[in-house]
Amino acid sequence: MSTLRLLRATGETADVALNDSGAYSRPTTPLQSRVAYAAAHVVPKVHADNTPGQPADIDWDATLAFRRNVYSWGLGVADAMDTAQRNMGLDAAATRELIARSAEVAREEGGSVVVGVNTDHIAETHISLDQVIAAYLEQLHFTEEQGAGPVLMASRHLARVATGADDYRRVYREVLSRATVPVVLHWLGTAFDPELAGYFGADDWQTASAVLLDVIEENPGKVAGVKMSLLNAESEISVRERLPEGVRMFTGDDFNYVSLIGGSGGAEGDTGGSRGHSDALLGAFAAITPVASAAIQALDAGDSEAYLRILGPTEELSRQVFAAPTFYYKTGVAFLAWLNGHQPAFQMVGGLHSARSLPHLSRIVELANASLALEQPDLARERWHGMLRLNGVDA
Repeated sequence: MSTLRLLRATGETADVALNDSGAYSRPTTPLQSRVAYAAAHVVPKVHADNTPGQPADIDWDATLAFRRNVYSWGLGVADAMDTAQRNMGLDAAATRELIARSAEVAREEGGSVVVGVNTDHIAETHISLDQVIAAYLEQLHFTEEQGAGPVLMASRHLARVATGADDYRRVYREVLSRATVPVVLHWLGTAFDPELAGYFGADDWQTASAVLLDVIEENPGKVAGVKMSLLNAESEISVRERLPEGVRMFTGDDFNYVSLIGGSGGAEGDTGGSRGHSDALLGAFAAITPVASAAIQALDAGDSEAYLRILGPTEELSRQVFAAPTFYYKTGVAFLAWLNGHQPAFQMVGGLHSARSLPHLSRIVELANASLALEQPDLARERWHGMLRLNGVDA
């Protein structure tokens, strides 16, 4: 029996049995009961200057192959968002190229892609509301030209300049009025980005959610869904229950997604605006794509028990990947992609592969093994043990 060597925070080591993979099967028909997007990361060239402050030098073959793999499991791709290191190493030029390339791959694969629209190509820290609107529109129109679905991300520029809820209403009204396709609104919590404190004009989610709902109701037909990433199931359910018909709730809650996606309505699907469950737009699903696909396939088959049995164990893994400081979760996503053979080296743009400790990564290995999220267990063991030895730990 093969074993995995683990490293505890005390410096002690322990061995656990290496599990087989989940041996999940790719779907033969489109997933039906839930709409699910995996928020994908980027892979840099191994020989690039992947150090803090340097422009992203992307390994496009590996980056786009990862997206093709996601499509092969029946999931959609959410691109150029937080998981792709937006505002944490992915510069404006690389973001623009990523959107264009990812949209092309989606067309080739017949997959669904949505991409982040923000104001972050503007270098100035403080800009006016009119400039925020213009910046959003520039990225929105580029995204529409590529044929990708827009996700209107929370803007740091807007958070800095807005003096209250009316400023948010104005900016979103101006941008949405000029969108040619319905967009997804993204509400990102401070655990992911502390600079977004007070977004939608309030620090408490109850008041802010009322503004978000106002924006949706004041712009009928312009909003396809809401992605909530507050890591607070209560807030998501509250907003979900008040969404207008046809507007989906996409959970971005990487702590509580099993119950939010499973919901109260069983395994039956619907055409949108469900009050009983959330759909998914998750960085976690990039880390566990085959498991997520198998779980949704179980819902498609009407087997909610299998759904829980398959996906339930992954939530502890996701909580480790997204542990505080949560904005470093991208390191865990890239680490698992490397363990699972989707990139040649554990490298990230901006040097972010150094953002988590070895014991933290060891716990990810342990939980991925326990939840059957290691796609090629022997390869994962070989790579992990090599990393331990490189860092002076016998394995």
